[in-house]
Amino acid sequence: MTISDGTIAPRNWKSVFRHDVPASLVVFLVAVPLSLGIAVASGAPVAAGLVAAVVGGVVGGALGGSVVQVSGPAAGLSLVVAELVHTYGWRATCAITVMAGLLQLALGGLKVARAALGVSPAVVHGMLAGVGVVIALSQLHIVLGGSPQRSALENVLELPAQILDNHTHAVMIGVLTIGVLLVWGRIPRLRAVPAPLAALMVAALTTAVSGWDLTKVDLKGGFSSVQGPLMPQGDWHAIAGAVLLVALLAGVESLLTCVASNRLHDGPRADLDRELTAQGMANMVSGALGGLPVAGVVVRTTTNARAGARSRWSTVLHGVWVLLFTAVFAWMIALIPLEALAALLLFIGVQMVNLAHVRNLRNHREMPVYFVTLAGVVLIGLAEGVAIGLGLAALLALRRLAWVSVDVRQAGERRWRVVVTGSLTFLGVPRLTEALRGIPAGAAVELDLHLDFMDNAAFEALHTWRLEHERTGGVIDVDEPHAEWYSAAINGVRLFPSRVPPRHDRWWLPWAYRRHSRSAEASGVDAGSYAVIGADGTRHDDISVLCEPQGMPDLLEGTREFQRRTAPMVRPVLHRMARKQSPSHLFITCADSRIVPNIITASGPGDLFTLRNIGNLVPRADAVPADDSVAATIEYAVKVLDVRMITVCGHSGCGAMSALLGEVPDLPALRNWLRHGRQSLARFVAAEPCDDDAGPLDRLCRTNVIQQLDNLRSHPFVDTLVRTGKLELTGLYFDIGAARVHVLEQERFTPVPELRTG
Repeated sequence: MTISDGTIAPRNWKSVFRHDVPASLVVFLVAVPLSLGIAVASGAPVAAGLVAAVVGGVVGGALGGSVVQVSGPAAGLSLVVAELVHTYGWRATCAITVMAGLLQLALGGLKVARAALGVSPAVVHGMLAGVGVVIALSQLHIVLGGSPQRSALENVLELPAQILDNHTHAVMIGVLTIGVLLVWGRIPRLRAVPAPLAALMVAALTTAVSGWDLTKVDLKGGFSSVQGPLMPQGDWHAIAGAVLLVALLAGVESLLTCVASNRLHDGPRADLDRELTAQGMANMVSGALGGLPVAGVVVRTTTNARAGARSRWSTVLHGVWVLLFTAVFAWMIALIPLEALAALLLFIGVQMVNLAHVRNLRNHREMPVYFVTLAGVVLIGLAEGVAIGLGLAALLALRRLAWVSVDVRQAGERRWRVVVTGSLTFLGVPRLTEALRGIPAGAAVELDLHLDFMDNAAFEALHTWRLEHERTGGVIDVDEPHAEWYSAAINGVRLFPSRVPPRHDRWWLPWAYRRHSRSAEASGVDAGSYAVIGADGTRHDDISVLCEPQGMPDLLEGTREFQRRTAPMVRPVLHRMARKQSPSHLFITCADSRIVPNIITASGPGDLFTLRNIGNLVPRADAVPADDSVAATIEYAVKVLDVRMITVCGHSGCGAMSALLGEVPDLPALRNWLRHGRQSLARFVAAEPCDDDAGPLDRLCRTNVIQQLDNLRSHPFVDTLVRTGKLELTGLYFDIGAARVHVLEQERFTPVPELRTG
C-alpha cells in the first residue's frame, strides 16, 4: 500500500510494476520529443533538454511534494532562457540556473510556497499564452525553411517574405509533422503511442526515405557534449534579476501545476513547500550538469496521472528511461529534422493559448489582465509583460475592493431612499456626494448602508451631508443591516474589517431585541449572545423581562421594516400568487407566541396553510360541544386547496397541557375548549412510565400530538384520503429551549437530523 508521503512500502512492489512502470513509459515517450523541442526553442544545446528531463524526473520526482507531478524543461521558461543564452552565453545560463535553484531551496525552507498562489491566474495564463505566441511565431519561420528574428514583432513583419520564398522540403516536413499531431489522437488504435513521438518518427522516416536535405538535430557525443556552468560576467544587478526571474517563474509554474495535480488523482495531497524545495534541488543539479531550468509541467503531469500512476516511482522511472535512451539510442535522435521539431513547437505554442482558460477568466471579469499580460510578453518581453500584468491585476483588485454602489430613488412624495453598497472609501466619496446632491432639501430620507468597510474620509463626507440635510429640516433614518461602521464612528468605537462579523438578519428577531440591539452593540455587548442593554445601562440576557410591550408602535415599526427590507424581495413571488394559493401542507400548531411555523420549517409564502389554536387541538368529529372552526379549516384545506399533508406540531412547555395537568383557569371559554384535550390526558395517564429525561408536562405535550393525529382520522373524509394514500398525516414536536424539531416515527419522537456540509 502507498504510505502517506507517496513512497512505496516493500510489500507493494506489485503496484509499481502494474501501474507506475507502464505510466512511466508513457510519460517517457512524451518527454523526449518535448524536451528536445524546448531545448531548440531556448537556444540551448539539445542535450541540455534531456539532462533537465532526467534530473526533473529523478531528483524532482523523488523529493517532490506531489506523487504524480512530472518536472522537466518547460516551454514557459524558453523565452527567459533564450534571452539569457543570448546575453551571457550557455554556460553562464547554467550558473544562473544553479543560483535560481538555491534561491528556490531557501524559499522552500522558509515555507512561503503558498504565497505563489496569490499570483493572479490571469497573469499566469496570459504569460503562458504570450510565450506560446512568441514560440509559434519564431518556429513558424523554421517550418518555412528560414530563420527566426529577434522579436515577435519582427517575426510578424518578416513573415510575408518568408512565405514567398520557396522552401519546399522544409515546408512539406513541417506540414506533415503538424498533420500527424492533429490526426494521431483521433485514431483509437494509435493512441498508445504519444502523438509528439509519432510525429517526429514519421518526419524522420520520411526524410530518410525521400533523401531530402534537411538540418538534423545535433546530438553528437550525447551527454558527454554538455558543458558545466561558468560564472556570468557583467552587471550583477542584472544577473541577480535574472536569477530572481528564473526562480520565481519556475517556482510559480511548478506550484500551480502541483495544485492542479491534486484534481487528477485520489492519493496523498501535494505538499507545496516540499515541492518548492525539490524544484530548488532539481535546478541546482540540472544547472550543475549543464541542463535547462526545471519546472513542473502540466502536459507531462496530466499524462502521468491519466496513464494510471499511483506513486512518485512513475516520475522517477521516466527520468531513468530518458537517461538510458539517450545513452544507447542517441543516434536515433540525430535523425530528426529540425523543421519537424519546429513544427512540434509551433503546435505546442498554439496549444498554450488555452481557450478554456479564456472562458473562465471572462466569467470572472479578468480578461483585461489576461490580454494585457499576453500583449506585454509578445511585444515587450517576458519579465516586462508579467510585471505589467501584475500591476494591472493589483489595480483592478484595488478597484473592486474599493467598489461602491450608490442608488438614489424617490420612494414617495418628498420621501427618498438611498442604498449604499460595498466598501465606502475616499475613492467612492465623489460618487457618493454627487448622488446625494440630487436629494432636495427638507426631504425625508431612508439611508441604507450595506457596507463592509468605511474609512474616515467617507464617514466625514456622509456625516457632513447628514448634518446639513437635517439642518434644513430633512429627516434621515440610517439603517445598517450589516456591520455598523457609521454608528461606530459616531460613538467613537474602533472597528477592524477582519474582525467585524456580519450582523444577523433581523426579520426573525423579537421586536424587543431589535429595539435595543443598537445600544447593545454600541456598548460592546456581543449581539450573538442576545443580551441587550436596558435604559439604566444594565445588561439583560433575557429580553422577555427587559421591555414593556409597546403595542401598536412595535407593530407599525415591524410593518415599516417589512415594507423597507422584505417587501422588495418577496414582491415578485407574491405577485405571481396574488390570485391563487397552492399550499402543500395544512400546518396545525399552537397559538403560543414563541412558535413561528415559517421559521421552524424554513418555509415561505404559499407553502403552509396554517391553523393555530390553544394547545394545537383537533376536536373529534363527534365532539360535544362541536367545533366547526377547526373542521372548516380542515375541509377547506383538503377539499378545496387539495393539500397532500397535514402536520400537527406541538411544543415544550405548552400552557394548555399545563392547564390539563393542573387546574384549568376560571375562564369559561378556555375551560370549554380544553375539553377537547381530555383524550390526550387520558392517553397520557394510561401510558407506561417512560425513562426519558422529559418531565410530565413535556411528555403530555408529545402525547397530545399523537392524539390529535388520531382525532384527525375521526373525520370520515380525512380517513378516506389517508387510507387511499392521497393524504399523509405527520407529527412534529418543537423543543423551544433547544430550538430543535422532533418528528414522530412509530409513536416516538426523534430529532430531525441536521444538514451536514463539507
